[in-house]
Amino acid sequence: MKKFIFITGGARSGKSAFSEAAATALGKDLVYIATMEALDGEMKLRIKKHISRRGQDWKTIEEPLRVVETLKKNDKVGRVFLLDCLTLFISNHMLKGASESGLEKKAKELARFCKSCKGSVVIVSNEVGMGLVPDNPLGRKFRDAQGIANKIMAATADEVYFLVSGIAIKIKS
Repeated sequence: MKKFIFITGGARSGKSAFSEAAATALGKDLVYIATMEALDGEMKLRIKKHISRRGQDWKTIEEPLRVVETLKKNDKVGRVFLLDCLTLFISNHMLKGASESGLEKKAKELARFCKSCKGSVVIVSNEVGMGLVPDNPLGRKFRDAQGIANKIMAATADEVYFLVSGIAIKIKS
């Protein structure tokens, strides 16, 4: 049975391991869509560790911007997509000049496709609304856009989990 699962939580809360386990429980045809760009040595090492941990069962597609197009191109019955992560998808578009309404439109388009696609989708995102109010306009714009995108995903997803200190709390089923 196909599902759309949304996983959110703070940095280093256990989202990656939990999302990988959730995806593998949904099927064997696993596609990891990475929105992170390897822009420095530390990030390249981090990506290498993630790929190694996932193992040979995963196909990895690196796509920082054209996520919906990538999902559509690779969609088929029985396939399981893990999109890691929505936060970078939003910030990548923001840094390319997307407006607030444009970011919301992209989030809605992604959520609609995830709900209607042939396969299952697991999306990982950071919960950015529980910290301090950013001290600059760009930070506040990002926090607001990310919060809106998270709400869109959570409203559309079949299941939603919040990760804190390595513990998953199911908040929607």
